[in-house]
Amino acid sequence: MSKGLPERIVGMDWSAVQRSLDEQGFAVFPPILDTEECDALIASYDADDLYRKTIDMKRYRFGIGEYKYFHSPLPEVLQQLRAAFYPQLAAAANRWMERLGKEASYPASLPEFLDKCHQAGQNRSTPLILKYEAGGYNCLHQDLYGEVFFPFQVLLTLNQKETDYEGGEFLLVEQRPRAQSRGHVIRPERGGGVIFPTSFRPVQGMRGYYRTTLRHGVGTVTAGTRYSLGIIFHDAN
Repeated sequence: MSKGLPERIVGMDWSAVQRSLDEQGFAVFPPILDTEECDALIASYDADDLYRKTIDMKRYRFGIGEYKYFHSPLPEVLQQLRAAFYPQLAAAANRWMERLGKEASYPASLPEFLDKCHQAGQNRSTPLILKYEAGGYNCLHQDLYGEVFFPFQVLLTLNQKETDYEGGEFLLVEQRPRAQSRGHVIRPERGGGVIFPTSFRPVQGMRGYYRTTLRHGVGTVTAGTRYSLGIIFHDAN
């Protein structure tokens, strides 16, 4: 890809993304990372100096697999992803809050938002890389690391489904008030990904907007090894 990473993100069809977020609660986007960038991120998985913490999911009964939190300062590609996605998603976050009768409180730039995290004692970086081998999965959960959190996350797929791994679909489950849950099975392309809610979204009802709760996870990988990159915008306490 000839354009720089921030330009690729700014050049996404944000009208379609915003519409999908409002109508479905999530948005799938085409590749913004090229093959070389994906390969470089996968190769960095074993570079221990990049990470502040490694989590064995089985130990904590989160699933079966492993993920690593990047330490701060983040590698350049992570900084660019986080900073370029944030402004568009902050606009969506404020729109969602207004629909739920809440204050539109998300600032226009990522540094301003991170200042709010740090003032609340949330100083640890949260972007992460995840690895699942055959038999691996991730239980449904929410990534809330303190009082301050951002309503959206971004997940990017780093290797090729059906070539490098099978199974391992991204799962998003919405709990609707006084109704059964609704599930989505999402398969982003390599280098592409999905934007999804961290905790909740507004849904249009007969009496205005109401709030539904969402959790996400990963289905069982049946063969190969699956790598993905998680962009979380709030820092952790």
